[in-house]
Amino acid sequence: MENPIKPEEKNKVSQTIDFYKIFKVFLSRWYWIAGCVVIALVLAKININYTPDYYSTSGEMRLKESNPTIGGPNSISSSTSYNYTDRIQAEGFLVSSQAVLLNAAKVLDYKIAFFLKERWGTREVYPLVPFSIKIVKQDTASYFNTGMYHIAPVDAQRFSLNTPEDAKDVSKVYRYGQIIKAGNMQFSINSHVPQAYFLKFNSLQEIAGRLGSGLSTSEASRFTNVMRVSKGDNNATFAADAINVVMKEYIKYDLIDKQKSARQMVNYIDQQLGFINQQVDSSGTVLANYKTSNNIINISSTSAELAGKLTDLQSQRSAALLERSGIEQLQAQLKDGQGKLQPNANLEGPVSGLLGGLVNSFNSLVDTRTADMVSYGANSSRIELLNTQIANIQASIQKSINAILERNNTTLQFLDAEMARVNQQVQGIPDKEQAFVKLQSTFDINTKYKSLLEEKRLEAEMNAAAVVPGAEIVNLAYPSTYSIGVDKNKTYMMALVAGLAAGVGLILLVRFLNPYIYDKETVEALTRTPIIGVIRKFPEYIDKNNRQALSLSKPKSVFAESVRSVRTNLSFMASHKKSKIICITSEISGEGKSFVTVNLASTMALIEKKVVLIAADLRKSKLHKAFGADNRIGLSTYLSGQSELSQVMVHDDMHNIDFIPSGPVPPNPSELLHSEKMTDLLNSLIPLYDYVLVDTAPVGLVSDAIPLIRQSDVNLFVIRSGKSQFRAASIPERLSREYSLNNMAIVLNAFGDDALHSNYYTTDYARGGGNSTYYYSDYSGYVGNGYYDNEPKRWWEFWKKK
Repeated sequence: MENPIKPEEKNKVSQTIDFYKIFKVFLSRWYWIAGCVVIALVLAKININYTPDYYSTSGEMRLKESNPTIGGPNSISSSTSYNYTDRIQAEGFLVSSQAVLLNAAKVLDYKIAFFLKERWGTREVYPLVPFSIKIVKQDTASYFNTGMYHIAPVDAQRFSLNTPEDAKDVSKVYRYGQIIKAGNMQFSINSHVPQAYFLKFNSLQEIAGRLGSGLSTSEASRFTNVMRVSKGDNNATFAADAINVVMKEYIKYDLIDKQKSARQMVNYIDQQLGFINQQVDSSGTVLANYKTSNNIINISSTSAELAGKLTDLQSQRSAALLERSGIEQLQAQLKDGQGKLQPNANLEGPVSGLLGGLVNSFNSLVDTRTADMVSYGANSSRIELLNTQIANIQASIQKSINAILERNNTTLQFLDAEMARVNQQVQGIPDKEQAFVKLQSTFDINTKYKSLLEEKRLEAEMNAAAVVPGAEIVNLAYPSTYSIGVDKNKTYMMALVAGLAAGVGLILLVRFLNPYIYDKETVEALTRTPIIGVIRKFPEYIDKNNRQALSLSKPKSVFAESVRSVRTNLSFMASHKKSKIICITSEISGEGKSFVTVNLASTMALIEKKVVLIAADLRKSKLHKAFGADNRIGLSTYLSGQSELSQVMVHDDMHNIDFIPSGPVPPNPSELLHSEKMTDLLNSLIPLYDYVLVDTAPVGLVSDAIPLIRQSDVNLFVIRSGKSQFRAASIPERLSREYSLNNMAIVLNAFGDDALHSNYYTTDYARGGGNSTYYYSDYSGYVGNGYYDNEPKRWWEFWKKK
């Protein structure tokens, strides 16, 4: 009946985190975590097997402070000074330059690479040479990366060979020593092949490319002139051999480069001497003829002094012009822009000090750009950066050249002015002595200039003979036995951690995406409406008619006991009522309201209560199938006046339950349930029965159940574990608030104790708050006490003999 009583305000439940429940969440899906760990370890194993080993080793060179040349303080080596880091960086470009790598490729015995077939791929056997191959002809101009040759022994005189030009499974048989022509190669196998091998012919460019790949230079330690040369490679021995050969070839290259500069100076002086010798002979002959024809034996002291001054000034002017010639030669090379600068390094002044350091840096960057052009495009960021650096250094060199030329011009202007002044003084002496002074000064100037050049030539030859390399090897590189390509222990550890994280993450993701209610703690956290019981999941398969549930074939099961618990708590609701109308509803169909209704009716009948069950879902009721009743007449026909109550009432003798089926689906179910006749029906049944159970339509879909809910003494709202969503828990409280009800209660149906989706909070009943009005249990954790006949076996009980 309609209940106008204002609902009682209930306190919200107090819940605390239960760490044991959190542990059970992850323990319940331990096999997910184990599966993720196994998958991660398998992937790690595959990664380890397919990732080739990679080794790194290094050697060390000491860069010498200077070259012990004869030139002393005027030589470029002793004048150049910059910090160790800059020098090592500059020399590092030369170490990995294309010129050094190509020279090293010619020296390294790596024209042929041999490989063995293994389970996860091929393995290079360098430095092993398993059999002798003689290369007759190799077209290196067009030969590049032609592929692998597969060779295998046939007998003592023959072997089979599959070339890159042949089909995959097609091999030809050859005799040892026979000339084989394949593509751009002509070669012969001259010794017995012990087993099947793959081999590859390498061009000079390929060898240089592999030498440069993974090659790097750095300071061995701070504030030292020791350079560390490092290289990584799949073959540890090749990495060590590559470093050693590159260091040796760099030292040779440096020595040749220094000797080349000194030889250029000798050639330049030889050109100057050829011209000045002619000048000395010519001026000497003219002077002698003049003295003879004019009978000049001695001249005055004034004339001699003027001749000496004029000679000194002219000598200084010649030296200045020599310096200007050297710097202009360097300027011409800079403007030409054809590559590295090759200055006359032994000239005094022009290419020393800061300018010498700039020239060295410029040449290093040019070498680096030349080497990188093999791997990078002309428009790549790497080449553009090098071009910018070269342009900046080029501008600095031009600035230094301009400063030197300006100083040289000032010196020449001064010397020209002094020579003009002396020549003016010469005009004051007798004519014959004037001519003699001029001839004498010319001869002396040429003689001194010749002596200067001869001295410089001797000095340049001695410097060329005394040139030593600018570096020496301190420590050779040795093969490393430790692969840095993949750390097996670290990889497995990371895979284990990743697998655990993936398993835990999968569990958390499933919980996060779960929209369903699974346990009573979740319901208690969402609503203040009390729970009067938790009905366990039925232990067996339920047929579509719910008949075996109705029969309660498992009276000692946990399921049956959970239904009895709900029956017991119902006696506390509306306890002042001798006969109670109990309305059972839910949010949507499929949540088990009819199932709960049938089982409550059967348990009530077992304690000799008079029970009538009304199928009030006039739209989609299947309750009649549980009793095997005919649904051609029922509640709908009674309410529409087509049948009498005695005609629609069905009695089940087996369970002692009266039942009114829903009847045919009417066109106006909501109006029929709102009618006075429905109210009269309920009022007429109350005196006859202890419990009137009304199975209604879902309140979340239609409003048919509202009038029945308002007339009932007790309203049960069914929430099904794993089926009802979170929003369902708020409906009972909303109904109570909207219709001023205080008789709503929740039944959690089909509880399966799935720890994965269980709430990790535990309700604290000790504080006496919230929904602690009714005692009930979800019957979790009571397995093994022997009270139920369907208790699942513990894991160790499966080993017991039957």
